[in-house]
Amino acid sequence: MPNPIHDELPLTESTFFILLALARGPRHGYAILKDVTDLSEGRVSLSTGTLYGALDRLLKQGWIERLETDEEEENGRKRKDYFLTHKGRVILIAEMERMNTVLAVARHRLAGGNA
Repeated sequence: MPNPIHDELPLTESTFFILLALARGPRHGYAILKDVTDLSEGRVSLSTGTLYGALDRLLKQGWIERLETDEEEENGRKRKDYFLTHKGRVILIAEMERMNTVLAVARHRLAGGNA
């Protein structure tokens, strides 16, 4: 039986790290940018335009939600935090499991296995 979650995989590296940045709890845009860079050890460095485009797509997919906070940004607008939905967490975990399977196959092959 097909699994609709697996139809969403694999994730791009930037999407994976954005979801991972939100795994600990709500974050605003700048904190997500910093977390993505830190978590990827500098391999993924998003521009603000790329980040907000990705966040809009993840909002439409229902993987994250947006929460307006009482804190104001320098421009006087309310700061918006983003957080993982249940579906987003399920997708993130599924991607981690997929990557673990790929790594297990690669390790087995490098160790001389046939699979």
